[in-house]
Order: sequence, then structure tokens, then C-alpha cells
Amino acid sequence: MSRLTDYLDSIRARDPAPHSRAEILTYPGVWALAYHRVAHRLYRRRFFFLARVINHWSRFLTAIDIHPGAKIGRNFFIDHGFVVIGETAEIGDNVTIYQGATLGGTSPDNGVAGKRHPTIGDGVIVGLGAAVLGPVTVGARARVGANAVVTKDVAEGAVMVGIPARPTVVEGGQAADKKFVPYGTPCSEMFDPQTQKVELLRCELQTMKKRLDALLDEHESPDREATRA
Repeated sequence: MSRLTDYLDSIRARDPAPHSRAEILTYPGVWALAYHRVAHRLYRRRFFFLARVINHWSRFLTAIDIHPGAKIGRNFFIDHGFVVIGETAEIGDNVTIYQGATLGGTSPDNGVAGKRHPTIGDGVIVGLGAAVLGPVTVGARARVGANAVVTKDVAEGAVMVGIPARPTVVEGGQAADKKFVPYGTPCSEMFDPQTQKVELLRCELQTMKKRLDALLDEHESPDREATRA
């Protein structure tokens, strides 16, 4: 019960909507994780068929598909549904994934066996509609922006946006004591998911402005040195 209470409190800290712990128990993400814990134990004991039956039942009830082979740490929170997590995915502690996200794998017919899905570090936020593909590693406290597609390793604390995803120069999650930012928003603490595309465009404009300022400074530096000489 203590672990369950801690888990529900961790969700409440990331989601302002619920009014009680009991309300959180109605969340599809909570039920999907509970079913996965059972399916994963069966999978590890090589009861593959039973594990798959529980997996399919969970997907039917919650619209969340977590392969029984996926390894998931503590306090994992799926906000809403329609999330897909592949067989060899590994997820750390206190990870948050929003609706429509995918932790996908490489095709098994490419000759690469074994690890095909991502490894997600502690405290990572994967935004709505984002995809992390292949055996890449997403570092701790990184944020994957809405609709981004990650195909390469992500550094700790980085903020990734775009297709293919690339890091922004906007301050990310480098500080371990930074408070949780809903939706992995890179630019603003006040963020409405309905305006996510505008927000990401604003991030891009800020990035280009900072790069332009850096280039201008670099161009003007020789002129200033020549004037002093």
C-alpha cells in the first residue's frame, strides 16, 4: 500500500486534474501499468502466451499497448492513452509519456537482432504524438517535444523538437531540481497543449535569433580587435 500511495502521489505531482488518489485509480495509464506488471512477470517466466493474452486485454480496455517484454521502472505515468511501447524498450524511474507517443523499434528483417527499442532515462518527458525509434538512449531529464521524431541518442537534460528531432538552445532540464513541466514544454511554463505548434515555432524563432546574435558577435570581433590595434 505504501508503494501504491507513493505512486499515486507521484502522478498527482505531475497532473493537477485529479482531486483525490481514488480518482487517479480510474486512469487508463494506471491500469495499463498494473496489467503490464503481471504480464511482464509471466513473460520473464516464459509464459509468453498468457503474457500476450493479458497484454491484449489491457490494450482493449485502456487503448495502451505495452509489450510484456518491456522493462519499466518506478512511478511511470502515461497521461491518457494510445501509447505504444515495444518489446525491448527500457524505461527508468519517474518517466512521463503523453498521449499518442510511440517507443518503436527497428524492423527485425534488417539483420539486427536483440535490442530494437529505446532506452529512456530517469525523469524523461515524452510529449504528445512524439516517437522515439530504434535502440537509441534518451538521457535523464531530457524532454522530447510534441510530434518530434527521435532517431539518435539524446543527451541528458536536452530538449528535442522537430522531424528529425534536434536539440534546441532553449534551457532544458539540466537542473535536477527543476520543477516538472507539463507536456515537456521547452519555452514557457504556462503552456496550453492546444497551441503546441505555435509554441514549437516560437522555440525555433528563439533558437535562430540566438544563433544569429552569436554569428554577428563572431563577425564583429575581428573588427573590434583591428580598431584597438
